[in-house]
Amino acid sequence: MTSVMKIAEVSAFLFSAAEGLLDDVIPFSGLLAVMAMGITTLRFYPTLAVRLSSKFSKLWVAAEMILFALVGATLNIDYALSAGGKAILLLVLVLLFRMAGVFVCLLRTKLNIKERLFCMVAYIPKATVQAAIGGIPLAMGLPCGDLVLTVAVLSILITAPLGALGIDLLYKRCLTNTAQNQPHAAE
Repeated sequence: MTSVMKIAEVSAFLFSAAEGLLDDVIPFSGLLAVMAMGITTLRFYPTLAVRLSSKFSKLWVAAEMILFALVGATLNIDYALSAGGKAILLLVLVLLFRMAGVFVCLLRTKLNIKERLFCMVAYIPKATVQAAIGGIPLAMGLPCGDLVLTVAVLSILITAPLGALGIDLLYKRCLTNTAQNQPHAAE
């Protein structure tokens, strides 16, 4: 591993840690600092950015398993069963609103209606953010903690397979490979 790569990896972790330490002194977002560093690296050192991305992707696989296991272990099953119907209704309404928002965002694009439909379905799956922040209110001792965690877990359990199924069923019907239809520069 090159020294520049080591510096970039260490810097990413330091930026994340500095957020909590500098909170009283200056408002600081470790995530934004890491993103800015990644964008800068991609702009000026694309080879390094690709190598770092590969390394962090491997790290994320383990972190993702731990994250989802911890969220699942924290869920109060009895509470989830009692709140299930209302939480699912809320989730369906939120997904419909989200899909409408995606449709509106795509109105002035060159995408046809099938491509827009595919984009709307592709935005259904929710998991990582819900798993990452779903347990925070519960950990803070807020009265709504069980409800927020329940809705987060239900959103993962419902939207991830629903979105994956929708994407799998629609991609052949809604998308075309325009690269095959475009003339090559050499022709």
